[in-house]
Amino acid sequence: MLTATAAGALLGALWFVPSANATGEEPARTEPSAAPSTQLTQQARAASEAADTSADDTRLADTGSFDTTPYIVGGTAFLALGAGFVAYSVRRERLGF
Repeated sequence: MLTATAAGALLGALWFVPSANATGEEPARTEPSAAPSTQLTQQARAASEAADTSADDTRLADTGSFDTTPYIVGGTAFLALGAGFVAYSVRRERLGF
């Protein structure tokens, strides 16, 4: 009964979480603005110049893939522990403890 109450409370709380719809209230503009603002143009020039000067020094980090071994070992251990608890409870029930 407690589990059903907790599940109902969780579903009730999730009912009020706003959805993330990609559509807005107003339709999207189809034509671009006539001219970019001066601030935007200056920022684009500064970014372009900075990219030109540091292009030779740019190196990306080699992130690789993360090590999943601890997760595999931990998950297997907890699965074995859970299976052991189930086997123990079935054994106790059959023997009439």
